[in-house]
Amino acid sequence: MLKIFKVRVTPNSSVNKIVEQDNDFLKIKLTAPAHEDKANQALIKFLSLHFKIAKNKIEIISGQKSRDKIIGVYLPIDKKSKKG
Repeated sequence: MLKIFKVRVTPNSSVNKIVEQDNDFLKIKLTAPAHEDKANQALIKFLSLHFKIAKNKIEIISGQKSRDKIIGVYLPIDKKSKKG
C-alpha cells in the first residue's frame, strides 16, 4: 500500500528526529547537509528505520531540491485488518 506524506526537512541539525507529526505530514530534522543529495539520502535512510522497511520502498516523488517534499512510502498491508 502506497502512503503519501508531505515532509518538511531541516538539514544541518544536531540530531536526526521527527519534530512534528500529523496524519500525512512530517517535520524532520537531519544532521546531513543539504548539498550533493546527502540530505535526501539521509531522509530515506531515516524513514526506512522509522517505518522498519527497506530503503527501496521509499521514494521522493517531488521536492528533490527543496525542503518541502512529497514522499511515497510502500507500507506492508496489515493482514489483521484484511477481511478474509
